[in-house]
Amino acid sequence: MVRSTSAVASIAVLLASVSCGLTSRDIRFPPQKPTAEQMAELWVEPHEPRDLSWGVGGKRQAPKPDATYTFVKKDETGFSVKYDVKDPHGTEWSAKIGPEAQTEVVLSRLLWGLGYHQPPVYYLPSWKLKTETGGEIVESEARFRPKLKGLHRLDGFWSWRDNPFVGTRQLNGLLVILLMLNSTDLKDDNNTIYELKEARDGARRWYVVRDLGAALGATGKLYPRRNWLAGFERAGFIRNVNGRHIEFDYRGRHHELLDMITPADVRWAARQMRRLTDEQWRDAFHTANYTREDTDRYLRKIREKIAQGLSLQADTSENEES
Repeated sequence: MVRSTSAVASIAVLLASVSCGLTSRDIRFPPQKPTAEQMAELWVEPHEPRDLSWGVGGKRQAPKPDATYTFVKKDETGFSVKYDVKDPHGTEWSAKIGPEAQTEVVLSRLLWGLGYHQPPVYYLPSWKLKTETGGEIVESEARFRPKLKGLHRLDGFWSWRDNPFVGTRQLNGLLVILLMLNSTDLKDDNNTIYELKEARDGARRWYVVRDLGAALGATGKLYPRRNWLAGFERAGFIRNVNGRHIEFDYRGRHHELLDMITPADVRWAARQMRRLTDEQWRDAFHTANYTREDTDRYLRKIREKIAQGLSLQADTSENEES
């Protein structure tokens, strides 16, 4: 996390607090804009459509659906139960079960398709677990994420309001994309920094929104229903725009982060999402076991939000090119 005390950063913070309602204690701007090399730690522009059926890890790293996974430990903190397990080849996996399994895979695929870094994640509709006592059971659907030696997760997390990308279109656009997908838990400790053994997509460090399961349903502060199509369809996107201030139809946690977003950020994010092909959208949902009918309904609503974002009027005080 960047903690600048320079005069340049102080001026930037003051200007930001006037324009979007955040105070200098709420947000910390870096002393200068990130270079292209630094920006690659958060986002890179995809030069061609990415394969959202298998994602960043590809088919080669996918978990075997017919394998038996050996119990390592169980984590019941948080909304979803998670297991650490090992496959027959010794690879350790994090397996998240419950309704967040599908949504986390969909959002991870979409973010990666848009150029944001993600670790490999996969979906299994069912899987076999060798328990602590040596028995074997069939577990329900799960999101499987491998623990790879070349992808080291650093301790702690990065903050939405204190990082090298504060004030950039790419960071604010990431928030917009999460809002379009009804991500309802925008807390800092869902964010992870990875160190890579070898550079990938132009960077050896990745800033990642890793915990993405609380989405594609209703938004709210006290355990709103995830992965709920009817609730997703009922929710809106933008209620009102007053100059640079946007009122979103969002009831989730950390509502104050939305004050960082301007109409230009929304338009930028909508343009990025519009670039995804029909095949990419369908692959992202299909790989997480959504039916064709449910996928069509989700996409209809998402495309309404994209159109609303594109329709926002330009503000001549904003730079549209970043």
